[in-house]
Amino acid sequence: MDVALQNRRSAARLALCATFGAFLVSLTALPAAGPAQAAPANAAGAAVGAAAGAAANILPHRAVYKMSLLSARNSSKVSDVRGRMLFEWADACDGWTTEQRFQLRFVYAEGDEMAMTTNYTTWEAKDGQRYRFNVRKLINGEEDEEVRGDARLAKDGTGTAAFSKPEPQDMELPPDTMFPTAHTLAVLDHASAGDTFFNRVVFDGADSEGATEVSTVIGTAVQTKEDGADPLLKGKKAWPVRMAFFPLKSDSAQPEYEMSLRLLQNGVAESMQIDYGDFTVNAILEKVEALPKSGC
Repeated sequence: MDVALQNRRSAARLALCATFGAFLVSLTALPAAGPAQAAPANAAGAAVGAAAGAAANILPHRAVYKMSLLSARNSSKVSDVRGRMLFEWADACDGWTTEQRFQLRFVYAEGDEMAMTTNYTTWEAKDGQRYRFNVRKLINGEEDEEVRGDARLAKDGTGTAAFSKPEPQDMELPPDTMFPTAHTLAVLDHASAGDTFFNRVVFDGADSEGATEVSTVIGTAVQTKEDGADPLLKGKKAWPVRMAFFPLKSDSAQPEYEMSLRLLQNGVAESMQIDYGDFTVNAILEKVEALPKSGC
């Protein structure tokens, strides 16, 4: 795949990653997550109940992250990554809204540079069955792609995504599909229950490639520090988590990318590492503030 195209897709996929509370974790800290395994037949219904339980602890918030290149292999064409991301997760009464605006600058070994600006907004019903998404990407100041549409799921997780941009198309979603916020809440619920592995198909609308299988490994819970931490972060339960992302349209046994993080019980992401194989991007929280409660 062309490196510029690969990085555009990678940047779009950061939208899925950023819905998770995180703390910096080494990629070697947890066992590798393998390719997806089949979910139980009643997984979709169980996930809705799980999401309802975890949602009670979620903190609607706005966060700013500093993003940078953590490491790169000698064979990598990427020599540097710099930028920032603004992320908002809000309670809209009947649903959850997220918005991400981030600017990244990729520098290549040959000396070329690519500036990427992306705005990604979503609305997701709290029952996990309706979803709207809109992504707009600029490359070096010029519009590169706009992705827009909505999706619906039945109780068994089957459904349809309808894209209006970049071109009209309908896409079938397989059984036990989840939308991003429902998946985040389900991971939190599995972590609270002491489960060590969780695997599901997730549709996020970040691009027109379709759904992705996400294999998640959850480590032992720890408590965040009480001293010196932001009041919104201190004293929270947190889990080391590793996720591997497998596009459904790919036959490869290797994930498209992996992410290591520490997931806080209130959903705030303190930092994360996203490994694309040839290079790894680091995202560290610079500022976080609570959003006003919905009042509903």
